[in-house]
Amino acid sequence: MQTNLRSGKDLKEIQRRLAMNDPAALRQLYEIFSDKLFQFAHALLRSREMAEEVVEDVFIQVWKKSQRISGLENLSFYLYTCTRNFCYNYHRKYHRNRPLNIDEVELPYYKIEASAEELMIVNDLLQQFHAALNTLPPKCRLIFKLVKEEGLKYREVAELLGISQKTVEAQMGIAFKRISQSIPFRINPTRDSSRIR
Repeated sequence: MQTNLRSGKDLKEIQRRLAMNDPAALRQLYEIFSDKLFQFAHALLRSREMAEEVVEDVFIQVWKKSQRISGLENLSFYLYTCTRNFCYNYHRKYHRNRPLNIDEVELPYYKIEASAEELMIVNDLLQQFHAALNTLPPKCRLIFKLVKEEGLKYREVAELLGISQKTVEAQMGIAFKRISQSIPFRINPTRDSSRIR
């Protein structure tokens, strides 16, 4: 079950409740982030079982460090960083002679998740957008997802993935270029002769 946050204030409230050892806050945080963190861990490890273990370990760590969680400025970044670190640890433990390569990540393809009414309204545009996203190289798609869907800053994505900020900027440029080339934007200017002088 994926729960959406209404605002950054909601996340701060969860952090506050975690600091008071409220198990319902941990459950709510799990509902919000578990699927996203699983996808990230699975992309890095390419193992469903290990990705599930990583996500469990992340939330165990959150509970153990719940007192310090309330002071974090960006909990989302913290969760992704924990996930990455646990992935590196699992990878080192089970694949000692093969380094973890960010260029080899495997992300699931984007799917359209909208109501029937919304699909009728924007079906064509959504399909074009998702098709464009699915043509992006895996690394580029991961960076785009972290920046645009998860709201991480370029600097945070660079740190999280162990790449330079310039690489993140370049990958985002590639993503925007491919998406804009794939989706024809139609602008129908209205001619208002009273405004022309």
